[in-house]
This record gives sequence, C-alpha cells and structure tokens, in this order.
Amino acid sequence: MRVGVLTGGGDCPGLNAVIRAVVRKGIKDYGYEFVGFRDGWRGPLEGDTMPLDRAAVSGILPRGGTILGSSRTNLMKIDGGVERVKANMAELGIDALVAIGGEDTLGVATQLTDRGVSVVGVPKTIDNDLNATDFTFGFDTAVNIATEAIDRLHTTAESHHRALVVEVMGRHAGWIALHSGMAAGANVILIPERPFDIDEVVAHVESRFKTNYAPIIVVAEGAHPKDGQMELSTGEKDAFGHVRLGGIGQRLADEIESRTGKEARSVVLGHVQRGGTPSAFDRVLATRLGVNAIDAVHDGDFGKMVALQGTDIVRVDLSAATEKLKTVPTERYEEAEVFFG
Repeated sequence: MRVGVLTGGGDCPGLNAVIRAVVRKGIKDYGYEFVGFRDGWRGPLEGDTMPLDRAAVSGILPRGGTILGSSRTNLMKIDGGVERVKANMAELGIDALVAIGGEDTLGVATQLTDRGVSVVGVPKTIDNDLNATDFTFGFDTAVNIATEAIDRLHTTAESHHRALVVEVMGRHAGWIALHSGMAAGANVILIPERPFDIDEVVAHVESRFKTNYAPIIVVAEGAHPKDGQMELSTGEKDAFGHVRLGGIGQRLADEIESRTGKEARSVVLGHVQRGGTPSAFDRVLATRLGVNAIDAVHDGDFGKMVALQGTDIVRVDLSAATEKLKTVPTERYEEAEVFFG
C-alpha cells in the first residue's frame, strides 16, 4: 500500500513526531510506502510531493514545525478541486491519506471521505478546540510557553508599577488563556466564550494597584467586549472565512491606561506559542496518535480520526470531530474567577 501524509493549517509543536510515528510503524510493521504532500491540501491538489522514508523522518522527533510544510488551502473552494485530488492520487498510486490538522483541515478530510477518498485524520491545534478528543498535541507546549512568558512579565510589571496585557492565541476557544493564566497567576483572564465587561476589568486592575501590585491581564485573541462597550477592528479573511485576528491586547491596554491613569502595556505572544521544540507530553501524544493512525489505515477504518479520551487513544468519526468546536465550559472559567482581582 502507498500512503500519502499531509499537514494543514497552522503549524504547531509535535507535527513532525506524528509524521515520524506514521512512517516508522507503517514501514516496520506493514511494509507500506509513504509519500509526503507539501503544504497541506495544496500538495494533493497540485501533485506536489516529497519522499517519506526512514531517512526523511530520522531526527525530526524534537523539531518544531513540519518538514512537509503547511498552508490554509481550501480545495473545496476551488473548482474541480476534489476531482484534481482524486486524479493526482490515482496517478501517484496513493491508496490512502493521513491528514494531520485542525478543524479546517479535518473538515476538508470529512468532505473528501464523503466523496470516496480513503482518509484517516489526526487532530492538531494549539487551541485545543477540536471536538471528540480531550487534548490535541501542541496545546501543552503552547501553554508552557505562555506560562513562562507571563511569569517573566510579573516581575517587570511590578518593577515599573504598570499593568500588562498579555495576548495569547485562541480564536474561538480560550483554553490557552485559561490554562496559562491560571498557571501563572493572572489577575484577569478574558476568553472568546464569555464577552467581558470593560468596567469590571478596570475595577480588577484598580483593586490590584491599591494593594501595591501590578496587574496582569491575559486575553485570548478572539476575546471581545459586551455589545456597545468597545469597538474592535476586523481584518481580512483567509480561505476558510476566518478573520485575521490580533489587536485586542493593545486595545485593552489603551482603554485601561486612559481610565486608570496608570501606564499599561500590551505584549502579543503570537507565533512564538507555535514555534520551537515540543514538550515531552506533546511528543508522546503525537507519537501515540501517529501509531494509531497508521493502524486505522491498515484496518481500512477510513473516515475516522484518532483521539485521546482519558488515557486511551480511540477512533471517532471525522464528522464528530468537526461538527462543533470544543469551547471552555462555564464551570471551568468560574474556577479561575475565584482568583481574579
């Protein structure tokens, strides 16, 4: 059997560990041949490939990013895209695909499955917002990076008696903001699932200053105020219809400074959360998912995504993984609210 592998959407730590596990087990246990598609769904769309053998995956376990490259190509928006993918797979002798990605990449994989393409999905996103899996690899690394950054910002904020607003990733779900904010002792955590009241945020900041400590506010990039409180700018959209986010941190810092008279600065962690070597947890999780993904291919169990549930790796329908986003429940956020102020 000849198997294609691709990584789509935003990069994250652990992608190479999945690729390595898929290829090593597939060659060793099943004698499969592997082909890497470059740059997400652009690869099978254009027939752009690279060889994936033992040599190609040697030494990539601790490397961040992806040796295959990635993109946000949405072949469902391209006329004849599905037919081109099928034709290229047939010409290359590809019998099955392992698609590693988040909601958009796996959403395309779901639609391809419905059109007769043999696909197995592997969940990837630092946002941890994919349904039907408890954790996605990349999330643990992103949280650790954000936590370390916030730890460092505490000391500089206190030295200069200023408020610091830390903007982390999280378009629709606030998992990174919640976990890193709780771990680093933030005074306020703002997430997309819960529109914030700017008056309450300012009150928390002022109460913190009254105790001679500098406040730290952690905000997910997709967080937004209650209607009518603050105006936020919107950016251009990508191929999947997502608006380019960024700027809520600076907008909050400006508002806090103007209302309190205290200096406020914004720090945007941005893509540093995605880069660099994966944590031990993410390396292990990514490896386990890769091993189980190629097992699913061998079993002919297509249209499935391998997922972490509890401590077990299970198979779920791709449609279940992408039918809705896994957002932060109210009770989880309320646990953090106890420490605000």
